[in-house]
Amino acid sequence: IMRSLIFVLLVAAASAKTFQRCEWARTLKASGMDGYRNVSLADWVCLTKWESSYNTMAKHHNNDGSTDFGIFQINSYWWCNDQIMSSKNGCNINCKLLSDDVTIAIKCAKRIVLEQGIRAWYGWLNHCNGRDLRPYLDGCGL
Repeated sequence: IMRSLIFVLLVAAASAKTFQRCEWARTLKASGMDGYRNVSLADWVCLTKWESSYNTMAKHHNNDGSTDFGIFQINSYWWCNDQIMSSKNGCNINCKLLSDDVTIAIKCAKRIVLEQGIRAWYGWLNHCNGRDLRPYLDGCGL
């Protein structure tokens, strides 16, 4: 039993990823996020820094019973189905966003911005809105 538990933990750790800032900026740019719905690449990098510290395994339990998942902290009540609480599931996805494959998370983040704008994220409102975001792309060669 112990050996299989260690294997499961190693597999889970292998799928987790915390991006480096510039690596994440390049990933976002390659995914068409720079300028998507007038949201700059620096805004996305800032937003995800404050929401998850670029960690694909980030998870936050909210007071209302919902949970925020992954690098964008996508909410289980509004945007994904966590199989626990009833969900609007606006992105029509499972909340299994805790993976180094960020394709689904990026697609859902685009949907959120399309419907609610960048202001949907408190991390952006509290830490990025109206600020000089150039440092988030400094040294990345973008």
